[in-house]
Amino acid sequence: MSPGLKSALLNAGMNCAIVLGTLAAYDRVVVRPAQLIGVVDVAEVYRQKEAEFTLILTRAASDGEREQAMRMARSFAQRLPLALEELPRDCGCLVVLKTAVAAPAPRTVDLTAHLRRKVEAP
Repeated sequence: MSPGLKSALLNAGMNCAIVLGTLAAYDRVVVRPAQLIGVVDVAEVYRQKEAEFTLILTRAASDGEREQAMRMARSFAQRLPLALEELPRDCGCLVVLKTAVAAPAPRTVDLTAHLRRKVEAP
């Protein structure tokens, strides 16, 4: 094999390795995260808080306890939209309502528990 041919084959092999490495990195860093979809069941979180709020109100014996329940409801109403806005940043994915997804896919992540924790935290 001539030295010129050997050099050309080595050069072509290195170019192929660089291109394949770059494509693999692009796939891992750009393409796959874009395919990730987070789903969240807002209705479930809302129903849970509503039940908690109703229970506190029905057991409330004083105006102070009722006022505390109202503060809790106001706080929840303020934290829920903020928590929903933060979810896409937290997971680095597109976030949709669980009811908007016809069937679970391998690249879907349920973020309902994460939303619940964000809303519960003071």
